[in-house]
Amino acid sequence: MQHIRTTNAANRLDRLPITKFHKRTVLAVAFAYFFEFADINTFAITAPVVREQWGADVDHVAYVTSLSFVGMFIGAVVAGGLADRLGRKRTLTLTTLWFTVWSFACVFAWDIWSLGVFRVLTSAGLSAMTVVAVVYISELFPSAKRGKFQAYAIVVGICGTPVTNLIASAVVPMSDWSWRLVYLWGSLGALFLFFVRRLEESPQWLESRGRHEEAEAVLTRIEAHVTAEHGPLPEPQQPKPKGPSVKPGLGMLKDKKFLYPTILLSVLWITQTIGFFGYSSWAPTLLAAEGVSVEDSIFYVALTTVGAPLGSFLAAMVTDRFERKWCLVVFGLVIAASGLLYGLTFTPVLIVVFGFLVNLFERGYTALAYAYAPELYGTEGRSLGTSIAYGLGRLSNAVGPLMIAGVYNGIGYQAVFMVIAGTWTLGALVLALFGPATRRRRLAAEAAEAAGTDPKAVTSTS
Repeated sequence: MQHIRTTNAANRLDRLPITKFHKRTVLAVAFAYFFEFADINTFAITAPVVREQWGADVDHVAYVTSLSFVGMFIGAVVAGGLADRLGRKRTLTLTTLWFTVWSFACVFAWDIWSLGVFRVLTSAGLSAMTVVAVVYISELFPSAKRGKFQAYAIVVGICGTPVTNLIASAVVPMSDWSWRLVYLWGSLGALFLFFVRRLEESPQWLESRGRHEEAEAVLTRIEAHVTAEHGPLPEPQQPKPKGPSVKPGLGMLKDKKFLYPTILLSVLWITQTIGFFGYSSWAPTLLAAEGVSVEDSIFYVALTTVGAPLGSFLAAMVTDRFERKWCLVVFGLVIAASGLLYGLTFTPVLIVVFGFLVNLFERGYTALAYAYAPELYGTEGRSLGTSIAYGLGRLSNAVGPLMIAGVYNGIGYQAVFMVIAGTWTLGALVLALFGPATRRRRLAAEAAEAAGTDPKAVTSTS
């Protein structure tokens, strides 16, 4: 009975090679990411048509946008608590269905206020799904490989943005009502239900809740799939003794082991959110305001977004090879420099080059952060801590646009990009000075996996 009560889930998962089980899991998460990235920009795409039809003004659009980020904060924090109570798989399913249902409701909006309410509810689901997906991959994949597959999921998912833009450009001009089809497209994320039956609950979460028999059953099924595909498995490392566990919930904020990474990651996500959305949301507007034609500004920005999926792919190449903390620092500083140079030039080629670099390294930064953040917590605090930090980042963008507008109106165009560069630099410095390193643990897991190619080699040395 003892082997059931100590399922040793983390070490048993760490010794597994990548199999069809892992690929199926990352494909399901990538599908959810695809429609998250598809849906996050639907309001921005349809806002010009909606304003014209309903007589809304720019302030109405600004209110909906700002409140959407408030919704993201609430959704992220609520999802973090739900994932601790209901499980990672179930909460991932519920949050994906939540944002797709409210995206579908947008199809039937009758004025700017009803659309605004539906978008806030949709946004809550978008960020909720994201934080649960980040934790889910972190807990199911071997620690030596989880960063790469987290990035691969984003490479696929981020394609949802350009695909949605192309679909919108085709359907919006068709008629007065065809903008509603953009939201119908976003609601297709509900097809995630077809993946759910093939997914497993996180055995680490089951173990943390004392549900050892269920954790053992899940681990046994996973190991059976792996054994059938790759042959006998090595013995896992023995679990290290743990201190007294802390009960999941907001009471964990009193625990320094939980509070410290939560504050650190909050700084990371706040600087990332203000820095990225400050750039991506304002670049075409500010270019046009400085005399570049609207058509040219949109075209330039469209060219720069080609860097986004390439950035996630770059992250996949480096995330498990180097210390993630220092990768994040380097990426953040490159974004700061590229964004600053972007703001100092009006030469078309340089605008595209520096904008491309911003998109490339920012999406790489995001993929790295998705892998890094959950590693700073134990299983009990992983979901809530990740969700609070990510949610505070999204909440910061409720005031971010006002700050950027104030800088532009008060100081000028180039000052905006100096502020954005300063934001990225601040995040990089805080991470460099206070961010914990995580690579040593991953190297230990990788060494165990390498030794595991011969099961006898592991048992003889353990």
